[in-house]
Amino acid sequence: MINMFNLNLFKKIGVALYLFIYLIIPYSAITQTLKIDFVRNLENSLNARDLEFIRKNFRNYENQNIQKQFSKIINDFPESKWEIKKLKSNIPNKEILRIKVSGEKIVNEEIHILESNFDYLFSVVNGKIDDGIIKNLFTTIRNDNNKIDISFKIPDKVLTGSKYDIDIILNKPLEEVIIAGAIKPHQVNSLFEQEIILEPLMTGGIFKMTRAPSKPEIQIWSGVIAHPDGMITFTKSIDIVDQI
Repeated sequence: MINMFNLNLFKKIGVALYLFIYLIIPYSAITQTLKIDFVRNLENSLNARDLEFIRKNFRNYENQNIQKQFSKIINDFPESKWEIKKLKSNIPNKEILRIKVSGEKIVNEEIHILESNFDYLFSVVNGKIDDGIIKNLFTTIRNDNNKIDISFKIPDKVLTGSKYDIDIILNKPLEEVIIAGAIKPHQVNSLFEQEIILEPLMTGGIFKMTRAPSKPEIQIWSGVIAHPDGMITFTKSIDIVDQI
C-alpha cells in the first residue's frame, strides 16, 4: 500500500535537495587565476559553516539569499561535507570545479544518506565567478542502508529534439509487493513550485521515453522510489545540446 510510505518525509527531504542545487549556483568572488588556495579555502569554509566567508566573497545582492539557503541545507544535513577540486578545462574561457557533497541525518530513527556529485562550469570576470552552470549533476537521498539494488540509466547529454530513455531499474524486483514511484522534469527556476505525486509501479522500476527540448538548456529530472526497504529520492541534470 502506498500509504505505508512516509510521503511527508520525502517532501521535506526533497526541498532540502532542491535547496542544495541552488546553493552552489550563485556567483562568488575569486582570484582571476583560480588559485588552488581559493578552492581549498572555499571547501574549508563550507565545511566550517563559515558564513563570513560567504558574506565577503559573494556579491551583495546574493548574500541574503545564499545565507538563507546555506542555513537550511545545514539544518537538514548538519554533518554534510564538501569536497572540491579543480579540473582541467578544454572549454575556452571556462573553469571547472568538481564538487562532491555527502551527509547524513537521522529521522524517526532512520539514517538518511545524501550523496551529490556535479561539475560546476564558470567564467572569471573581474575577480568574480560569472556564467555559472551545473553539469552532470546526480544526487540521491536514501534511507535503505543500500539494501535496494537499483540502477539509474539517465544520459548526461542529449541532442535537442531527440528522443531518449530514462530507466530507473530495480535489479531485484518484488513479485507481490506494491512499490511506489514517480519522476518529473523541472525547469531550473521552478523546482520549488512543483511536487512529485507517487503512483504504484507495476514493473521493476521507472521506464520512460521522452523527447528533449528543441533548444539547448539544462533539463532536470527528479524522482522517488518508495520500497519496503526504504525510500530513494534522486535528481539528475541532462545537458540538452545542439551538437555532440
